[in-house]
Amino acid sequence: MWMTLIQASFDFCWPVHKRFGMKQRSLFQNYLTWKVLSLMKTIQISAATAAAAKHLFSNTPHPMASSNSSNNSEVVHFVLFPLMARGHTIPMVDIAKLLSQASPFVHVTILTTPHNATRLKNSLLSHPRIRLTLLQLCNAYQHMDHLPSFNHSLSFLSSLAHDLQPQALALCKALSPKPTCIISDICLPWTLHIASHIGVPWLSFNGGSCFGNVAMSKILGSGICETVASDGEYFEVPGLEHRIEVSKAQLPIGFMSDGMMKFIQLIGEAERKAYGMVVNSFEELEGCYVRELKKMRGDRVWCIGPVSLCNRRYEDKAERGSVTSKDSRNDEVMIWLDSQHPNSVLYVCLGSLHNLKTPQLIELGLGLEASKKAFIWVVRASNKLEKWIEEEGFEERMKGRGVIITDWAPQLLILSHPAIGGFLTHCGWNSVLEGVAAGLPMLTWPLFSDQFLNEKFVADVLNIGVKVGAQYPVMKMKEEEEEEEEEEEEEEEEEEEEEEGMVEVRKEDVREGIERVMGEGEEAEERRKKAREVGVMANKALEDGCSSHLNIALLIDDMLKPNNIST
Repeated sequence: MWMTLIQASFDFCWPVHKRFGMKQRSLFQNYLTWKVLSLMKTIQISAATAAAAKHLFSNTPHPMASSNSSNNSEVVHFVLFPLMARGHTIPMVDIAKLLSQASPFVHVTILTTPHNATRLKNSLLSHPRIRLTLLQLCNAYQHMDHLPSFNHSLSFLSSLAHDLQPQALALCKALSPKPTCIISDICLPWTLHIASHIGVPWLSFNGGSCFGNVAMSKILGSGICETVASDGEYFEVPGLEHRIEVSKAQLPIGFMSDGMMKFIQLIGEAERKAYGMVVNSFEELEGCYVRELKKMRGDRVWCIGPVSLCNRRYEDKAERGSVTSKDSRNDEVMIWLDSQHPNSVLYVCLGSLHNLKTPQLIELGLGLEASKKAFIWVVRASNKLEKWIEEEGFEERMKGRGVIITDWAPQLLILSHPAIGGFLTHCGWNSVLEGVAAGLPMLTWPLFSDQFLNEKFVADVLNIGVKVGAQYPVMKMKEEEEEEEEEEEEEEEEEEEEEEGMVEVRKEDVREGIERVMGEGEEAEERRKKAREVGVMANKALEDGCSSHLNIALLIDDMLKPNNIST
């Protein structure tokens, strides 16, 4: 009876859904079957679902795990391993939300450390089928945000395997219901051994784009980096559908030590053994590069983004990534935005991990002032920058026109406000997708890693961004800034010459870039129109029956297949 109903529903719905770009009839029929079967399961387990709300933070079995083993076989249990860095953890939590929202028979366990858990618990209170399970980290640094310099990254990442792998293996073996699969941040390649030990598939998540993954594969596979004369020399990436030029210095591997390169090789080995790959993107955004990545990965690539769109409520957006459940500063910022004209405010944020040097930040501030545009500037201010802001009267001059935030900012909340008309971004992939989903044109200022490739995708492929002019990577953390400031105080005679060399992008470059993004003229308007169109596609991707929503269903369905262990 149920299959007859499914076929009848398919015959009726297919002509409607075909208009929304669903070209594969079999995929839609599989999706419809899954939805009907999920409905049947919902009817069966409504009482158990109510009980699940009591078990958010626990090492006890999931409330949906029945003593009857036959029921356990129907539960899909994802175990997620996020890296202890905001830019890696936040999208992984969003993935957990999307998976748990897909069906009442899907459960998620996030394995993380106590420090990380404090940043997550408030945003998970309304998700009873997501559980945080804690691992104890012995490292002096509990989070990558705390590292004094980038040079400490390798020792931090290496310590995670030593401290966490035995604990994580024991916990995974004890989980009930048994994990169906592990989705791990690619910077934790040792989790592959845990998946192999307990006999479940291992899926990688590297937080990047399909475009970036394909471009790096083409670059490394071609050996073209060995043919360039210097790190700053530009070359065309071979084998891409679009003409993209990049320098070796702008690549994720361009700044790495020998030790870090060996670690990257470990990551590559793990990825080759992975059962599949989960990507925070959507097929309409990266079409040809999704197809190319699937060819490389044996078709097991699930684009389920933009994952940030799982946060629909005001509270979800405000609490995402924040330690506190309610912050009065968020309300103050939103009240200020309410007073601004539509599309009139530039949002400026260069990420949570690295920062520009103080002289360059000062130049950025002067460029914002020269633009005459209203702005919100999120900046991890060093002592020296704070001194400049106060003593030079910058904040006083910008009163009413500019808001400076020196702590964590509710980025989703801000970007979704109608007063925001542009986004100056470091091009971290999370931020790019959040800007895309908000339908905003971008001013791009990459700092390191994959951000230069992301910039080229935004500006040269999507044509919704303007490059501010940064050409060389910057890897600077909070304690490095303070140490350098102390040294500069001791060497005041050399300071002016040193600062001159630190400024790559001038205030006039910033002003001109803002004008090209938010000003008048046919080019700027065409860019804004394109950004709005891409934003509509992004929001549609997670609607019922559309690409990312369907890929979540197909991922869950794939995890129920027998013999799908990582090779």
